[in-house]
Amino acid sequence: MSLTLWPVTGVGEVRKGADLVSLLLGRLDEPLRDGDVVVVTSKVVSKALGLSTTADRDAVVDAETVRVVARRGPTRIVRNRAGLTMAAAGVDASNTAPGTALWLPHDPDAVARDLWKQLRRRAGVEVAVVLSDTAGRAWRRGQTDIAIGSAGLKVVNSLSGTQDTFGNPLHVTEPAVADEIAGAAELVAGKTSQAPFVVVRGLPRHWVGDHWAHPHSGAATLLRREDEDLFGLGARDAVEVALSAAEAVGFPAAEPDAIDRVLALAAPAESLVEVTATDATTVVVAVKDDSTDALVEAGRVCERLRVAARAHGVALTVDVRTSRGDGR
Repeated sequence: MSLTLWPVTGVGEVRKGADLVSLLLGRLDEPLRDGDVVVVTSKVVSKALGLSTTADRDAVVDAETVRVVARRGPTRIVRNRAGLTMAAAGVDASNTAPGTALWLPHDPDAVARDLWKQLRRRAGVEVAVVLSDTAGRAWRRGQTDIAIGSAGLKVVNSLSGTQDTFGNPLHVTEPAVADEIAGAAELVAGKTSQAPFVVVRGLPRHWVGDHWAHPHSGAATLLRREDEDLFGLGARDAVEVALSAAEAVGFPAAEPDAIDRVLALAAPAESLVEVTATDATTVVVAVKDDSTDALVEAGRVCERLRVAARAHGVALTVDVRTSRGDGR
């Protein structure tokens, strides 16, 4: 497979109410062909939809935030109203008029489908549309563009059930086609060249078409569900949530073996303390004698139980008993 990508330049500043399809078709150097993919930056979509404000940027971030994933000083990584986990909820103040901020559409796939329908009808070809935005990666420096919306494109190429060149079975290999296209498009468009559209040509023809345009084949399929997210909180934030009394929005639900894992993490010194789970939500910590070491160990185990329970989403009651019959 050989790909060709080129930016569509000369579009100029996009304003509220702009017809993006007309802007694209009016600046193409050559007509679109069946199988082409048009990548559209989210920034021009936000401008055309009027998703702009002169209000305080932090206030806009607050309004677009569903829950905070991690916070370090003024930097916030949050889950936004589009379901994306991004710095500052994806609110952007670059490449827009000074003093204004843009936010992302709350249903990027719906926006992509609308553009896709218009483009197919007016250009008379079978194409796909990808909405792109810039995002960081938790374990890597720098940013890359990702697909936040898509229509008419096979967004994931699942290779599960196939074999590699050595005959080894592939179980979880799923290239994120839409993200890879968005990243490649950003390379040719750049950040300051005012090229809000990029045409990508050369993908397998069966990856592009109306059979990839229904709501359940958009870029939202690339998002992990809350219960599949192994990194739903930052490291420090997870500890703070585990230690706090407040509930965390979207905190993972308890798994079937959660109570066993909680008990294993508490790891009491069995010679001093006995831990018994009376049911799925209650644990009794009983000291075996009245020694200071036993009482200290009971306190240690209780706090470890509470923190572990919070981390595993278990609503746990810890009952402490001493040999004198005292408890709390």
